[in-house]
Amino acid sequence: MATRMKLKLKTVFVLYFMVSLLGLVYALMQLGQRCDCTEHDLPKDRTISRLRGELHRLQEQIRKSEATKQPQKQADKPSLPTIFVITPTYARLVQKAELTRLSQTFLHVPQLHWIVVEDSPHKTPLVTDLLVKSGLTYTHLHMPTAKDRKLQEGDPSWLKPRGVEQRNEGLRWLREDRRAQPGGDNQQGVVYFADDDNTYSLQIFEEMRSTQRVSVWPVGLVGGMKYERPVVEGGKVVRFHTGWRPSRPFPMDMAGFAVSLKLVVANPEAYFDGEAPMGFLESSFLQGLVTMDELEPKADNCSKVLVWHTRTEKPKMKREEALQAQGLGSDPAVEV
Repeated sequence: MATRMKLKLKTVFVLYFMVSLLGLVYALMQLGQRCDCTEHDLPKDRTISRLRGELHRLQEQIRKSEATKQPQKQADKPSLPTIFVITPTYARLVQKAELTRLSQTFLHVPQLHWIVVEDSPHKTPLVTDLLVKSGLTYTHLHMPTAKDRKLQEGDPSWLKPRGVEQRNEGLRWLREDRRAQPGGDNQQGVVYFADDDNTYSLQIFEEMRSTQRVSVWPVGLVGGMKYERPVVEGGKVVRFHTGWRPSRPFPMDMAGFAVSLKLVVANPEAYFDGEAPMGFLESSFLQGLVTMDELEPKADNCSKVLVWHTRTEKPKMKREEALQAQGLGSDPAVEV
């Protein structure tokens, strides 16, 4: 009897163990299986699908709105006259620095066309690359200065006028280009001569934009003076504040005036005379275009200085030359 009871208990224990073991194995097998949660995910999937549909509908509405949007009416507002800036330039150590500074000033001036004329028998890679990367509307020209008109090493800057051939080449191109352009607005604009080493306030370009014939204003740090300027009385220029030969027809600096494009095109004989006496270069161009009484004073009746006749100091290269003599000079492939 006791033996039979032991066998029954042993059988029950074995059966309990087997059932538990099978349950454990089954549970372990279920851990690796993906749960069928479709019923739980259905409400979330429907919400996402609905939101996607709403987003798509809104995007389509925006596209249609942009496509049918009427452009803002600007026809009533006259377009800005273009300022054509003629800049003569020549190869030197500071050329790239000067042109970079000037180009980045011009980037802030709307409706500006930069005409860069190199004193060179050909266009140089340095200027070509700078203009391509400038982000400006530009025209790239070249015109070498005649040998007998070039300043030699050691000559004072006032001995011979610089940039004469280059400014005249810019005028030649501008006249030909404007005549070739169709439409009645092809002569609406202003011509300004901006040397690459001067400093310009952005305001001066807005002052000159309304020029009808020839507009004028003061220039700072020029002629050995704090400034030179036209003297205005009753809204008219009556004389000039200058320290050297005020009897000249137009005793002004090149940076101190702008000319109507229409006036430039209508007077093809108006050029800068490279043979003019010292200080008469500006007068040689303006004499055939305007009288003193017709000058248009800008910059608050010529009372504000908005452009400066600055000059970059010529770099001293003594150490560079010493290193070059030792074969240790700067890499010529690095463009400065």
